[in-house]
Amino acid sequence: MTTDQIDPRIYDLYDEYCHSPMTRREFLDRAAAIAIVGGSGLAMAEALLPSYASAQVVSFTDQRIKAKYVDYDSPGGNSGKMRGYLVRPIGDGPFPSVIVVHENRGLNPYIEDVARRAAIEGFLALAPDGLAPIGGYPGNDDDGKIMQKSLDRAKLFTDLLNSARWLKAHDLSNGKLGATGFCFGGGIVNALAVVMGSELDAGAPFYGAAAKTDDVAKIQTPLLIHYAEDDPRINAMRGDFEAALKANDASFEMHTYQGTRHGFHNNSTPRYDKEQAEIAWDRTIAFFKKHLK
Repeated sequence: MTTDQIDPRIYDLYDEYCHSPMTRREFLDRAAAIAIVGGSGLAMAEALLPSYASAQVVSFTDQRIKAKYVDYDSPGGNSGKMRGYLVRPIGDGPFPSVIVVHENRGLNPYIEDVARRAAIEGFLALAPDGLAPIGGYPGNDDDGKIMQKSLDRAKLFTDLLNSARWLKAHDLSNGKLGATGFCFGGGIVNALAVVMGSELDAGAPFYGAAAKTDDVAKIQTPLLIHYAEDDPRINAMRGDFEAALKANDASFEMHTYQGTRHGFHNNSTPRYDKEQAEIAWDRTIAFFKKHLK
């Protein structure tokens, strides 16, 4: 089912499902109850559920990269330990490093694939799993969403901050660190820019919650900020964020991708917009190459 065949009300319901305690069963039941002329709300809802196997861009066996799971200390986090997916380009290094922060459901296959996409561009990429302290991504987004919601949010941020610092100090890193993330992860990138100051060399959040206005003065890193056109919850924060960045003479770019919805970079569901996602990713890679090499 193509993007334009799905009723906008089903998209809105899916966004609510992704960002609330709504269960998959409730999402499907509510979609089925929506009257749609010439179509089925249930079929549209089912089409929006992720299909990770068909969405892989870079295989984990790709000869240009080496990938493995790594464990490292995370003092002050949810358990004191963390785990992530580390992907390196073939070669001796050192490499510029990029942390890839997941959405609100843990380290799913889409985020692992994004880490591999970064690695084939020459970056040492780490995709941390915020759910690692409680067993890790469970293999499905529904349980992952519930697990992530159960975590202490401040400690979860500490785990992701520790992950960024661990990557920056890695033996294969050139000492330059970039950060990108999606939805929840986009908000984390903005928060890392506040907390890390000059420790972070570049940030590229995708449709993430803005930093608090009072904290924007702490941002010292260049930002490349990606927005979907139809994303009321996130876009409501944009005006104040942009004004604060300008008031503090921050280095930033903001881009809105026409015709897109929240999650447009995620190619595992029909929210994906291939043309606009590729433009945003190409911009991100060029931005990181400019600031990290």
